[in-house]
Amino acid sequence: MAKRRVAVFVGSLRRDAFSRRLAEALKALQPASLELDLISLDMPLYNQDLETDNPPAAWTVFRKRVAECDAILIVTPEYNRGMPAAVKNALDVGSRPYGTGVVNGKPCAVASNSPGALGGFGANHQVRHTVVFLDMPMMQQPEIYLGGVDKAIEPGGKVTADSTKQLIEKFLAKFADWIEHNAPRSA
Repeated sequence: MAKRRVAVFVGSLRRDAFSRRLAEALKALQPASLELDLISLDMPLYNQDLETDNPPAAWTVFRKRVAECDAILIVTPEYNRGMPAAVKNALDVGSRPYGTGVVNGKPCAVASNSPGALGGFGANHQVRHTVVFLDMPMMQQPEIYLGGVDKAIEPGGKVTADSTKQLIEKFLAKFADWIEHNAPRSA
């Protein structure tokens, strides 16, 4: 199996975000077949009026980095029972210009989290709903809805429980297989 680059979208922009902790844990536990690349989602909101010969520099950098990756992993918190604006904006910026977006068709997975018990269930399903339109094959199982993330993962991505570590390792192993089976083939 070839090493696959994965664009990791961290859905919270907060400095010590729980989603960043989870993304760092995923990166620390990645199998040798994956190279996780955390990509900044801190960029202007998508506005078609800005889609000119000179779009915002943050969009250009974001699109270039995502284009270089084979798959996308969305690590998201839940805000008001839904995905945060940063995740939706990344999908919007990455899917434009229409028909030529850098996210379109790329295999993906979502890992949601929350300090609460539901683990970002609402956000997880909003992400799934959106990527269907972008023809992004979404891994269905195993799922990560990590409740109690504030206790399960310390700053820097250190996992505190063997069961969480095993869940992450299983998730990443299946995601590596998912990418191999769903990555666009070269002509």
